Amino acid sequence: MGQKIRAFLQESRQELKRVNWPTKDETIRYTLFVIVFSVLFAIFLGVLDYGFVYVLQDLVVG
Repeated sequence: MGQKIRAFLQESRQELKRVNWPTKDETIRYTLFVIVFSVLFAIFLGVLDYGFVYVLQDLVVG
């Protein structure tokens, strides 16, 4: 059992050395993209929600 764990850890270390890690600038750019996209999508969903509430209230009350 101990040998399997040791082999797994050695193979994991070797795989991590092969990973093409993003640069700091790429990481910042991707992070900002995700934040901006998330905010815009939240605004879009908020507008849809407001529109559905407005229509449904008009149907129920009106």
